[in-house]
Amino acid sequence: MTSSDYQICSKCICDTTIPDIFFDSDGVCNFCHEHNERENNSPLNVEGKAHLEKIIQNIKNKGNGKKYDCIIGVSGGTDSTYCLYLAKQWGLRPLAVHFDNGWNSEISVRNIKNATTKLDFDLDTWVADWEEFKDLQIAFLRSSVPEADMPTDIAYLSVLYKIAVKENVKFIINGSNFRTEGKQPSAWGYGDGKYIKSVYKQFGKGKKLQKIPNLSMADLFYFHFIKQIQFIKPLYYMNYNKHEAMKVLEKEVGWQYYGGHHFENVYTRFIHGYYLPKKFGIEKRIIEFSALIRSNQLTRDDALEKIKEVIYPKELVVQDIQFIINKLNITNDEYQKIMKAPNRYFYDYKTNYPLIMKMRFFINIAYKLKLYPDKIYGKIHINI
Repeated sequence: MTSSDYQICSKCICDTTIPDIFFDSDGVCNFCHEHNERENNSPLNVEGKAHLEKIIQNIKNKGNGKKYDCIIGVSGGTDSTYCLYLAKQWGLRPLAVHFDNGWNSEISVRNIKNATTKLDFDLDTWVADWEEFKDLQIAFLRSSVPEADMPTDIAYLSVLYKIAVKENVKFIINGSNFRTEGKQPSAWGYGDGKYIKSVYKQFGKGKKLQKIPNLSMADLFYFHFIKQIQFIKPLYYMNYNKHEAMKVLEKEVGWQYYGGHHFENVYTRFIHGYYLPKKFGIEKRIIEFSALIRSNQLTRDDALEKIKEVIYPKELVVQDIQFIINKLNITNDEYQKIMKAPNRYFYDYKTNYPLIMKMRFFINIAYKLKLYPDKIYGKIHINI
């Protein structure tokens, strides 16, 4: 891209480093327009409060007589921990579920333990089979795609569904929020079960997953339509300020900040803080800061300054890289080969994306009819 081709949104800081971007006649990007549409579908203030109260009451009603009325996936990060805190305030009875992929930082482990203990919630930790999961992660690194951490996302989602079925729970509470996180472009983060299988078959030693859970289209149909499990995103209907949430969590549950978005996990810290910017030129903070601008939690000028800040010190980068090389049991030469390999993307592999594009019309109808009240496909990075 030449300097003459470069363009940045006149409202946020999304720019032409994002493959899916385009601008209107006023220089406003499509992500800003999509944000406005989501605002209309997810009201705040009086209307949002009323909607959220109905959701909470519905969870209580359908959970009546059961040990738990909802599931909350927890990572030790701000949003999921705050959802636990809110659940306590609302009188819900969640089961906290954590997917341990072998890369937890000490801070995240401590945050999860402190929160579940002080809020008096049960914790179910699903520990991944390390040898197979390691093989799957190496396969995704060798595939040279941006979704190096997608195995965790898909496996975690599958675990949440399966535990919900086991406990006969109909609701999974999720801490995502477009007002503070934005929407990831599909070229920066797509994932589905067929994609996982395709990459593993081509680059993994095992070729076929035996112990790590995956999610097929049939699985999604079963969990959502047969078992009628719904994802609930309460932060969509709240004036949620992440910095204020951090203060509450520090005071109420002894929560501790870990240095950056996704930095609560050593591997995701490396992926988001170094691997993506270095190998693909992907700076995901652009999406996050732009969302905060649209939500009036950050000025555009401040965002342009913050994006220049180094939040991943060089010394920690070097330390993390060596730790990852050792833990994955790969050589320095193979790591260098991975970093220098030609970049590829999800459309270079077998995925369900073509099928989803054909079904897009029907999926959107289902969404409007409230069959997908929280658009579950967004959770697994399917942007339609």
